[in-house]
Amino acid sequence: MADSEQESFEAALQKLEQAVERLESGELSLEESLACFEAGVQNAALCQKQLKAVETRVELLLQDKDGTLKAQNFNDD
Repeated sequence: MADSEQESFEAALQKLEQAVERLESGELSLEESLACFEAGVQNAALCQKQLKAVETRVELLLQDKDGTLKAQNFNDD
């Protein structure tokens, strides 16, 4: 597994937020903006991939024995 795939969701999200701030500042050159945008897209994809994996795990945990999903609020005990 590549280092970028092992990065935590929180770290990738923080890098994405920093990229957005840098791009919104308007102080980057065109090349710097492009590099920052590319890194942001990679971090966004990593976050999305990790969120999908968590969603799949939650769905598996909420499946009945017959395989049907049962809707349940997270705060229900």
